[in-house]
Order: sequence, then C-alpha cells, then structure tokens
Amino acid sequence: DVQLVESGGSSVLAGGSLRLSCAASLNPGDTYCLGWFRQAPGKEREGVGIFNTHGGRTYTADSVQGRFAISQDSTKNTLFLTMNTLKPEDTGMYYCAADGGLSDCSSSFQDYEYNFWGRGTQVTVS
Repeated sequence: DVQLVESGGSSVLAGGSLRLSCAASLNPGDTYCLGWFRQAPGKEREGVGIFNTHGGRTYTADSVQGRFAISQDSTKNTLFLTMNTLKPEDTGMYYCAADGGLSDCSSSFQDYEYNFWGRGTQVTVS
C-alpha cells in the first residue's frame, strides 16, 4: 500500500521559511506523480508542486513560482516542499499526494487526479 505522512508544519511570521516533509512509502518499481497540495479555510484544494519519480522532474504552480521548491532526499523516501518568503495567504493545510496512473505529471495539479493522500500538516503565516 502507498502511505504518505507529512510533517514540518508550523506557525511562522510573514517573510519566513519552512520546509515540509512527506515520508512516502511507495510500491517498488512503480513510478508516481507526487504532489504537494494546500487548502485554506473555505477554499478549494490547490496544487502547488509536483514531482515525477521517473526522472525527478519538478513542476511548480505559478502562484508559488520562485518561492516554493520541491525536492527529494537521496534515499528517495522523503519528498520536501521548501517554502520561502511566506505570505499570510500561504496559510492552510498542506497535503502530500501520490498517483501511479497519471500519464503527464507536468499538468497534474488537480486533486481529483490523485488516489493516495496523507493527513496533512498545518502551516500558519501571520
């Protein structure tokens, strides 16, 4: 089974930085789109970045371009979301998601495309 566990959320001041982690247990030999999503109170869930385990390419949403970056550790078991110059509008629950059936990770920013989800980690920027 695919399992995803997020951590690293916290309360920070505007302008600060955070690094979120997603411990991912994936099926060996399969390739996945791994996504970071966020959801602010009263708003729809929004994709902020995608990682393609086949080749390691990353894709970042325009809304966070230049401030957020996705990376993976050398063991390939943990996905990171590094967030810089945080703004109050970045506040929300951040989720890690995975799907092995997507043909094009670069365009997979919609939450309905993903079958596996973590429980999320809260980020509050004030």
